[in-house]
Amino acid sequence: MAAEGADNNVDVVILGGGSGGYAAALRAAELGKSVVLIEKDKVGGTCLHRGCIPTKALLHAGEVADSARESAQFGVNASFEGIDMAGVHKYKDGVITKNWKGLQGLIRSRGITIVEGEGRLTGPKQVSVGDQTYTGTNVVLATGSYSRTLPGLELDGQRVIASEHALGLDHVPASAIVLGGGVIGVEFASAWKSFGADVTIVEALPHLVPLEDEANSKLLERAFRRRGINFKLGARFERVESTDSGVKVHLEGGQSLEAEVLLVAVGRGPTSADLGYEEAGLKMDRGFVLVDEYCRTNVDGVYAVGDLIPTLQLAHVGFAEGILVAEHLAGLPVVPIDYAGVPRITYSSPEVASVGLTEAQAAEKYGADKIKTVTYDLSGNGRSAILNTKGAVKLIAENSDGSGRVLGVHIVGDRVGELIAEAQLIYNWEALPSEVAQLIHPHPTQSEAIGEAHLLLAGKPLHVHD
Repeated sequence: MAAEGADNNVDVVILGGGSGGYAAALRAAELGKSVVLIEKDKVGGTCLHRGCIPTKALLHAGEVADSARESAQFGVNASFEGIDMAGVHKYKDGVITKNWKGLQGLIRSRGITIVEGEGRLTGPKQVSVGDQTYTGTNVVLATGSYSRTLPGLELDGQRVIASEHALGLDHVPASAIVLGGGVIGVEFASAWKSFGADVTIVEALPHLVPLEDEANSKLLERAFRRRGINFKLGARFERVESTDSGVKVHLEGGQSLEAEVLLVAVGRGPTSADLGYEEAGLKMDRGFVLVDEYCRTNVDGVYAVGDLIPTLQLAHVGFAEGILVAEHLAGLPVVPIDYAGVPRITYSSPEVASVGLTEAQAAEKYGADKIKTVTYDLSGNGRSAILNTKGAVKLIAENSDGSGRVLGVHIVGDRVGELIAEAQLIYNWEALPSEVAQLIHPHPTQSEAIGEAHLLLAGKPLHVHD
């Protein structure tokens, strides 16, 4: 509920307390604005409670399980005795609770009024919650997204499930079919395999993580084959039926698969229905609220951020959009977000990390004869050998000789998500390969792979076999 005596007329009313909403609230308050933050569930939104944080906790638990199974190859006599899902959930929920409490304290410390309840846009600059109406000089819409399904495919939460159901399972399914080979599907497939499940991914497009550079997709597919994760590419879902032991999934062409559960991971849709957006005159497209480069809608004083708008559905994009909006409505000069320059990570084993353009995108934009690509295999990286991980760093640069700015960095390997921050600087600061090649990376680290790849592109390779 709102704090007693809270003013219902404020500088900024924010509908939705997820990544984009609370980032906008924190930055606006920092800039001296009075802020009301309306959230029907818990601040932190999908990312903290049902998305990024709990999923990565499961993946880390899976990494620990794999380490126990494989300990003998490192000369350590450990044994793997199984997965205690109650213990996994205790660990996962502890991480969530710690972050949630910290976030609540941070919001309170900034003097932000939190209103608990379901809000609705009832005027151009008004949001109503129950019998209370909150009016802002500016309104920020940040109502997030929901797990999509396919027409005729009903989620029952038991056998046909979405990611939020998967996070709460009290046992490891003996077998699972994952419908969708994007980030969410690949991450759950990876975690469940580590927990001991038999997993098959069904993806309608030609590759897993189809938005990534094709080379990254192929490296991930190779790694998944080694791990025993099955996948069917170019396979379209037709229907599902219940069986005595779970589900039977029928694919176009007559093929069928059986498993204990079907995880539907076909993406997330914007949460915008029945919230008053159309009535307020907002321009929409397939449920998304349309905005300009400053996240302004077509209605004066109304902004929208996060998964509600058709940009990258990533928590860190929501943070950036929330900050941009708070600074823009405060009158500060802001630079629009270059979405190609946002790091993207799939936290499977191995991880897939990228920033910038794929080879196909670069070829289309600049011409195939005006770019150069190189690939540095992690087999030449000492730290990766220690970690027993395989993969590569692929670079795409402008000019046929690779002398121009770096246009894309694409990496596959365990823990390589930690490398993409440096790659982000390289792309966004329009660095030349020769400039990055001069930098000295610490040895032995996986970050050396970034340096070695740029040495290769600059024409002076070090740990690279001909």
